[in-house]
Amino acid sequence: MPVRNVRPGPRVLTAALCATLALIGYVKVSQERPAAPNTASGARVAAAKNAGPEAPPSSPASPVTPKPQADSAPPGVGPVTRTRIPDGTSQVFVVTGRTQDTNESTAVLYERDPAGRWRRTAGPWAAHNALRGWTDDHWAGDLRTPTGVFRLGDAGGRLPDPGSKLPYDQDEEFVSPGVGFLGEPLEGSFDYVVAIDYNRIPGTTPLNKERPLGLERGGGVWIHVDHGGPTQACVSLTADVMQQLLRALDPAKEPVIVMGPADTIAR
Repeated sequence: MPVRNVRPGPRVLTAALCATLALIGYVKVSQERPAAPNTASGARVAAAKNAGPEAPPSSPASPVTPKPQADSAPPGVGPVTRTRIPDGTSQVFVVTGRTQDTNESTAVLYERDPAGRWRRTAGPWAAHNALRGWTDDHWAGDLRTPTGVFRLGDAGGRLPDPGSKLPYDQDEEFVSPGVGFLGEPLEGSFDYVVAIDYNRIPGTTPLNKERPLGLERGGGVWIHVDHGGPTQACVSLTADVMQQLLRALDPAKEPVIVMGPADTIAR
């Protein structure tokens, strides 16, 4: 049966118009009425208000001051050399030459403070090392000073103890007759000495001639009084500096000497 188009009467139009107006009013009221606050968000907003005003968005963040880091080694001592310094050591005597073949060097004493920072406590002092410079592979008679890190634990000399904290052996056997490579007299060179623990028995007098690595690897490598020229293998300092060093080296700080060309110990 065909469907006929029926024009709505006045009542139908009135009902439709009322429904449309009611819908418009509902939408308007819904847009104006604020949504119910989320409880968690409201708590955060309240806390933020109680905490005080926020900084404007354009304000830069306050800089964070980095925590100071302890120095891992004295100046000039590189990561490879650093690994050879015992963990308990807090006193390092650094002796550096300008090149592998020079016999004039510079000596500085460093100590580590309770915060772990290394501080220079004495020096720099002028020093001499072996005639031909330095070597990583020392042999007797090569006229080179061994490069590396070595403990300093024993001292002595011909003259009385000037106040050494290290065990000190005063003995007339600390003599050095003859002349040096430049013709300078060697007398008095062993008035004060500190034994470098290269190829020796620690805890004995520097005069001890035992050589654990064998006689062919050299020995008797000391820090001693300078005679005005290069040495055979030792490191030398003036007499007054030797006295200062003897009074400063402290066995409780497990002192070591780090010595060699600057570029080598900086590795």
